[in-house]
Amino acid sequence: MYKNFFKPGMDFIMAFAGLLVLSPVLLVILILLAFANNGKPFFFQNRPGKNGNIFKIIKFKTMTDAKDRNGCLLPDAERLTSVGKFVRKTSIDEVPQLLNVIKGEMSFVGPRPLLPQYLPLYNSRQKKRHLVKPGITGWAQVNGRNAISWRQKFEYDVWYVENLSFFLDLKILWKTVRKVVISEGINTANMATTEPFNGNN
Repeated sequence: MYKNFFKPGMDFIMAFAGLLVLSPVLLVILILLAFANNGKPFFFQNRPGKNGNIFKIIKFKTMTDAKDRNGCLLPDAERLTSVGKFVRKTSIDEVPQLLNVIKGEMSFVGPRPLLPQYLPLYNSRQKKRHLVKPGITGWAQVNGRNAISWRQKFEYDVWYVENLSFFLDLKILWKTVRKVVISEGINTANMATTEPFNGNN
């Protein structure tokens, strides 16, 4: 009952209210990122949602499109802007995903939506992470985020799917707020993002 009825309704109400309350702050961040990223404050990317259905995720753009002399993108850490560092540290870059929640593509809590190219790399257990909507935050995010291995992340994701409940979601939301405040587990050592998943991590 909670997963199929109450959770979607709560997601919509919370996301709509969140956008209204945060709109002044988001407007300032949008303007700053527009200046830092040549008029491109948002980042759009295809991600697999529930049952592997592809949708376009919306985030604030924290990195430039700077390339080397061969036309290849520079490493993530070199493209991360000053305002982008702040936005990522405070997890404000995730806030535009409230629009994905309102559209019914995401939930507040669930396994994080990863890249489409990872889909064929999952084993049968790891594929269970797609039995529910992806989330802005999740059990893996409050238990290490980018500081833990892919294997451990997927174990946390599947455990969440198998134990989904209202009280578990409340616990995850509370722990998320705490981790955002102390900026814990944002990045792996010396990297702006975690390493890509290759099926063996």
